[in-house]
Amino acid sequence: MTKIMEDWELEFLWLKARHQVKDLMNQEKLPELNTILLLIGIRELGKVKKKFSKEEKQDLMHIAVCTLLDPDGYYSYIGLDEDGWPHWSVNKPFTLTGVASQERYLKEKVIAYMDGV
Repeated sequence: MTKIMEDWELEFLWLKARHQVKDLMNQEKLPELNTILLLIGIRELGKVKKKFSKEEKQDLMHIAVCTLLDPDGYYSYIGLDEDGWPHWSVNKPFTLTGVASQERYLKEKVIAYMDGV
């Protein structure tokens, strides 16, 4: 069962996660959710390039979302394609509506992911 975070707890842990990524990447600015999703996607892909195309960046963010939602049964990992990119099958639709509630859910999943790294 997933514990529901109170707003203050989410804000505190999300800020902490953003600072960890900022420090790790030696950046001046705190990263936003999409940047963190992109970095999780790169980590899960296991391949680093100097420059990813726009389509590859979208794919990397998809890898991150699938990785984050897999434990909750939304996706199941299938395996790697011939280029070494991971793929998932959809188990159930993601029914959470509204950008704010979806972002909150993803932030909670990122926090849990970073605790396990």
